[in-house]
Amino acid sequence: MQKKKVLLVEDELAIREMMKFAFINSDYQLLEAEDAEQAQLMIVQEHPNLILLDWMLPGISGIELAKRLKENDSNNEIPIIMLTARSEETDRIRGFDAGIDDYVIKPFSPKELLARIKAVLRRVSPENEGGIELGGICFNNSHHRISIKDKVMSLGPTEYKLLHFFMTHPERVYTREQLLDYVWGGDVYIEERTVDVHIRRLRKAMSEFDVAHLIQTVRGSGYRFSVE
Repeated sequence: MQKKKVLLVEDELAIREMMKFAFINSDYQLLEAEDAEQAQLMIVQEHPNLILLDWMLPGISGIELAKRLKENDSNNEIPIIMLTARSEETDRIRGFDAGIDDYVIKPFSPKELLARIKAVLRRVSPENEGGIELGGICFNNSHHRISIKDKVMSLGPTEYKLLHFFMTHPERVYTREQLLDYVWGGDVYIEERTVDVHIRRLRKAMSEFDVAHLIQTVRGSGYRFSVE
């Protein structure tokens, strides 16, 4: 099977070297660019499947490059993961408004980044829309079926959507407010503590299959789905 191409746009040599090492035994071919100009040339020549984009680039910033790519019909479907030391909520919102698909805070674990890459590519790849397998859970969205060791797990509609969101965004912490936006929708007014109620219901259903530990509470921050 041909490896999918991941373009790393990063001006720091140390990070590029670290990523080269992390990608040696991965399922992806790592391409490199030091700035936006090189990145745009590489995109035309190599047609990457995903872009890892540093925010603070010399010349054209990563956030500006993301906007340009998303406004270009020939490039706007390439998923982008932003790499940045900026951790403020306003910065994350700017990133998502620019069209990025995920956001990784520096310093980051290469293992976590590879998991994020896999999750983003799974979300945007039509051939994988139906099935996700993570942490022993098989989630088949096409057949609306969740199974663990060939046993079916039954969930209510909200718990189903929560689990699907978590499994397509592994290892990342989400606040209650973010979960309300992504799972319930930003135009629906629901109290944040409602999220806790549905998390408890989801964990209760998962506990019957000994996988409730995959939904982790991150004190003071929110929740994440983690297989580590």
